[in-house]
Amino acid sequence: MRRLPSTTSFSRRSALVGVLALAACGKKGEASPEPPAASRPAKGMTIAQAVAGDWRAPADKARDPWRHPIETLEFWGLKPGQTVVEFWPGAGWFTDILAPYLAANSGKLIAADLEPTDPAAVEIVEAYRARLKANPKIFGQVEITAFGATSGPVAPAGSADLVLFLRNPHNWMAAGIVEKAFRDAFAALKPGGVLGIEEHRAAPGDVQDALAADGYVQQAYAIRLAQEAGFVLDKTSEINANPKDTRDHPFGVWTLPPVRLTSPRGEAPDPSFDRTKYDAIGESDRMTLRLVKPAA
Repeated sequence: MRRLPSTTSFSRRSALVGVLALAACGKKGEASPEPPAASRPAKGMTIAQAVAGDWRAPADKARDPWRHPIETLEFWGLKPGQTVVEFWPGAGWFTDILAPYLAANSGKLIAADLEPTDPAAVEIVEAYRARLKANPKIFGQVEITAFGATSGPVAPAGSADLVLFLRNPHNWMAAGIVEKAFRDAFAALKPGGVLGIEEHRAAPGDVQDALAADGYVQQAYAIRLAQEAGFVLDKTSEINANPKDTRDHPFGVWTLPPVRLTSPRGEAPDPSFDRTKYDAIGESDRMTLRLVKPAA
């Protein structure tokens, strides 16, 4: 594949350290207590009921107007009985919707989490695993595999109905493993299976930084990566578009909510930084793509 020019000079290793640091910022901490029996997912629950579930943290629900989970999951075609692979679930924002829904509808969630080759990655994975283990009546039995530079298959070949890349391709570009992510997703999916992508969207026509240092990715570039792995573009959506996002923020996309950096990654927060205009923008402008593995 012809590489677009890079506008950054920092190393893959430095970029990966930044990725893990930001992932750690999203950690939910200790496992939450199990909700009362009345709060447990009911058999046959809908996506809307999963989104409304009171096992979800209030701070996570507050982001629903930006992430549009019902419309987005319906666009990708989430259905009862499916096997779904979520790559790099982080603190579990979407897991808290997917796992209860699939557990209540005879489906299966596989979380292809960070490959545990770094202490920060181990901490994130263990916190995620502890939350799921503490609440099996809500989350069911989520299978945890790994995705990284040296990982094996994220799921048995041809077993998944839906694979999700949720605001992560820029992280994999930084780590030099984005092509592997698309190949691994393609291998995991059944013929006719769907790859759903939600990602921070760079302005059309900009030069694509190979490391995506500001967190933004060209929509055409993401589609091309998928096509080179064998996927066919089915359709796109503006569900998660935000025309207020100017993409020229001092600390990249992480200047915006929910991360809200006020200084460069790894540095102490700057209490004098004026966040007014960035908070007014809200969360980033994001592409929402549905790609399909061709039927045999």
